[in-house]
Amino acid sequence: MRRGITATALVATLALAATACGSDDESGGSKSSGELSGTVTWWDTSNVGSEDKVFKKIAEGFEKKHPKVDVKYVNVPFGEAQNKFKNAAQANSGAPDVIRSEVAWTPEFADLGYLAPLDGTAALKDEGDFLKQAAASTEYKGKTYAVPQVIDSMGIFYNKKMFEDAGVEPPAKIADLKSIAKKIKEKTGKTGLYLRGDDSYYFLSFLYGEGGDLVDADSKTVTVDNAEGTKAFGVVKDLVDSGAAKTDATDGWENMMSSFKNGDVAMMINGPWAVADTLTGKEFTDKANLGISTVPAGSAGQGAPQGGHNLGVYAGSKNLDASYAFVEYMTSVESQAQTAGELNLLPTRTSAYAKKEAVDSEIVQFFKPVVETAVERPWIPETGSLFAPLNVEYTKVLTGQTTPEKAAKATGDSYRKLLKGWK
Repeated sequence: MRRGITATALVATLALAATACGSDDESGGSKSSGELSGTVTWWDTSNVGSEDKVFKKIAEGFEKKHPKVDVKYVNVPFGEAQNKFKNAAQANSGAPDVIRSEVAWTPEFADLGYLAPLDGTAALKDEGDFLKQAAASTEYKGKTYAVPQVIDSMGIFYNKKMFEDAGVEPPAKIADLKSIAKKIKEKTGKTGLYLRGDDSYYFLSFLYGEGGDLVDADSKTVTVDNAEGTKAFGVVKDLVDSGAAKTDATDGWENMMSSFKNGDVAMMINGPWAVADTLTGKEFTDKANLGISTVPAGSAGQGAPQGGHNLGVYAGSKNLDASYAFVEYMTSVESQAQTAGELNLLPTRTSAYAKKEAVDSEIVQFFKPVVETAVERPWIPETGSLFAPLNVEYTKVLTGQTTPEKAAKATGDSYRKLLKGWK
């Protein structure tokens, strides 16, 4: 009987996590006979209950292709993975062979020396097929340290029936969002928008929409505390204060998803990664009831952020050849077509968009042009660390604990401490 993937539950302490260590001697394999062997430990950071099942199934296909390779699948909570990987890699104990990295983590991991350069390896097969904007986050100081697995952006998810009952259309601008939310409240008694308040990634569309940004990497200037940044903080505060949106200070993902899936709110801002989970809600037993539109524009225009995930290989892996091959398999056209078909996730390979699974996915087809015009973050080592101080101030603004002006200033001050020598 074919061996299945070894599922490993993530434990709370790094000491126990070391038992699934990609750098352990037992992970070693060889290609001396021309056949891959040994163990590849993979930390997957995808959503539990939807995405993880599909990614695990795809990884099992790699084992079928390479029967002497044992893939140890570990689902690591997204919010914990960045620091867990850094701690394990620094200690040279407990790090996986392959990690699914949020795009902003890749330059940081590369700068720290924790990722193996992939140029000239099997991991980068047909690298010219990758979307230019997807490949940008994998490069650091002239070398490639990861392979793009999925690319994404954000849009407004809305309840079509609720919109029909209220006699409204998806909002094109922030001002439209407020007036639409008012009509929804009057007609249905429901709140217009759930604005996630504990994760400032959901703030970026408003920041970009006002013409702002976190930093300007070219001039090494902090920009989050300029007039545009302050205005963006004011925009989200007004949405909550006016009653157009409800928010939270903790457990934002669960609260947001349950509110939207159960019909407590008419809209949420989210991305392709949330589609599979959304369709499990009672409001969307009829999948056609889920509508998706572009993020409402601010005073300077639309500004959806570019996101996504890359696969990186740990520099200390004892089984590099099998790890390179695993990354290539998981980012192949066939694998990306499968995730497009089953999860509505956007491929990073140009040729994958011609596959039937991608062509038939309305979500993929909707988000493709959104991704093509999405705003890239600066691919500097500190990009992933910019969200911690922003999270604090964003939450404080939404919950009335500070003003937009103070929040912008405090965030800017934190950035200048983090980015030594920046203006």
